[in-house]
Amino acid sequence: MNEQIEKRLHTLEEEYQNGRRMLAELEAKESGLRSSLLRISGAIQVLREFLPEKPPEATQANGVSLETVEAGNAVS
Repeated sequence: MNEQIEKRLHTLEEEYQNGRRMLAELEAKESGLRSSLLRISGAIQVLREFLPEKPPEATQANGVSLETVEAGNAVS
């Protein structure tokens, strides 16, 4: 009986260590991904600042602003 308990304990300890290792790897990947997304977000913001602002006429289609249309699509 003791041998079975020790064997099971050893198996669970190995699984626990493997789980901790996997969690550490995932946390490192998450950190790297967050860092990449932050850099991409910054690049998007900088590039948008280089674009000229669109005049109000360009943002309308058939007298209805595109913002209104997009807001309507988000609700549907």
